[in-house]
Amino acid sequence: MSIIISSCSRLPVLHIICELLVRAHVPSPEWAHSLYAVQHTACNGSSGLGLYSRPFIESFEETPMLVAVLTYMGYGILTIFGYLRDFLRDWKIERCHVAREREEQRDFVPLYQDFENFYTRNLYMRIRDSWNRPICSVPGAKVDLVERVSPDYNWTFDYTGKVVEGVINMGSYNYLGFAENTGYCADASAEVTMKYGVGVASTRQEMGNLDRHEEMEELVAKFLGVESAMAFGMGFATNSMNIPALTGKGCLILSDELNHASLVLGARLSGSTIRVFKHNNMQSLEKMLRDAIVHGQPRTHRPWKKILILVEGIYSMEGSIVRLPEVIALKKRYRAYLYLDEAHSIGALGPGGRGVVDYFGLDPRDVDVMMGTFTKSFGAAGGYIGGRKELLEYLRSHSHSAVYAASMSPPVVEQIIASMKCIMGEDGTTLGRDRVQQLAENTLYFRRRLTEMGFIIYGNSDSPVVPMMLYMPAKIGAFGREMLKRNIGVVVVGFPATPIIESRARFCISAAHTKDMLDTALSVISEVGDLLQVKYSRHERLIYDQIQD
Repeated sequence: MSIIISSCSRLPVLHIICELLVRAHVPSPEWAHSLYAVQHTACNGSSGLGLYSRPFIESFEETPMLVAVLTYMGYGILTIFGYLRDFLRDWKIERCHVAREREEQRDFVPLYQDFENFYTRNLYMRIRDSWNRPICSVPGAKVDLVERVSPDYNWTFDYTGKVVEGVINMGSYNYLGFAENTGYCADASAEVTMKYGVGVASTRQEMGNLDRHEEMEELVAKFLGVESAMAFGMGFATNSMNIPALTGKGCLILSDELNHASLVLGARLSGSTIRVFKHNNMQSLEKMLRDAIVHGQPRTHRPWKKILILVEGIYSMEGSIVRLPEVIALKKRYRAYLYLDEAHSIGALGPGGRGVVDYFGLDPRDVDVMMGTFTKSFGAAGGYIGGRKELLEYLRSHSHSAVYAASMSPPVVEQIIASMKCIMGEDGTTLGRDRVQQLAENTLYFRRRLTEMGFIIYGNSDSPVVPMMLYMPAKIGAFGREMLKRNIGVVVVGFPATPIIESRARFCISAAHTKDMLDTALSVISEVGDLLQVKYSRHERLIYDQIQD
């Protein structure tokens, strides 16, 4: 297991304990060996432990060797049978459901790449029923699902007309519980809909700039603690369309290896040189920064026009939190720019719900470009960028998202305004702050209980994104189906969204979850975990309690 802890007061004691255990060849606590190694790396490298004012705990237990071998064997067997089925399809023995070229087009350049779709045809389709389940209610703490069945192994679905009611929702990004159809936010959105309608039918630069848009952007800037902010109708496009406006040829982008696809696409569209550093590894990032300064551009060795670091607040597949104090220190030392994607962290972290900057108690002005989305903690849609006034004025005239995209829908804008005012306490209540606190408590409780049960859990102890490792391909679909049988809705994830041997279930904790709901979900998870034998952890519990003591 790998546990990373940043706390100056506690590290020496843990270091001594680990060193004694390792030197004494004590076999049982395997976490001690990896923790010992991690601390040596942290102390001898540029870890910046003194930059943290609170413990920084992240857990990434290593995959057991037997599980890794069995997982590779499972994929190998599936691949062999996949090729066998493709052979049967080619000889018309088995019906082929996939799109293919007609016989008379065989000499043309192929439209469909058979090998690229191999995984989809033979592996994904077998467990496709675990995804895209239609819901027919508000995606709150509980949801109603439309029941469906498949007569042909998930190639097509038939709807039975029945509704599965009261499914505990452990998959939606509804961190603060604002995805609701009653209450202050819903009433405000309904009122605005009656006044402004649903659509604007124009871009912001033409006839689509409403007073509500202006108020929303001023509120976002105030919430983030920056000079100015700008909103966009789609979170994905906020990254993919704005990064190309910020960098171009002759610029260098340093991107975390686990960055979201929208950041990756934006970097590629920019035409900049892209280099990828190891996930949350400050030694790797600093080496790339140093090399970029020393060597400059390839061939010419001219200085880079601009160096931009791309990171996320919370990484949505790992549940880890960016080591922001160290990133900012490196950014200042090497005079680079920092682009921070707070899609999952805004609203979900920090005492005031202002994201990872608030979580670490840092100055927002140290982040050059603050990006986030309204689709998660605010229960709305779209994204934003915040920063200096000069930056936002530039983007308003150069960003494709700003120039060509339609304006945000008025009720969506009002949902953002109402929920943000609630978090800030400007609605005259403490409801927003209470929800932020409830989310933090639910997260700690849920993570601790899963760890005690013997599951391998990834990520930071304060992250509401909780990945639970399944590993084997057959257990991806089995876990999702068994959980739904017991009225728990979960998200399961596999290759290519994760490394091939690191399939997982991903839970998203919400402030709307009551303790009874969490206990019910935990009881079912433990039952299904025993059934499928996915309690892989080699120790009964992590050292959270020892650290706190």
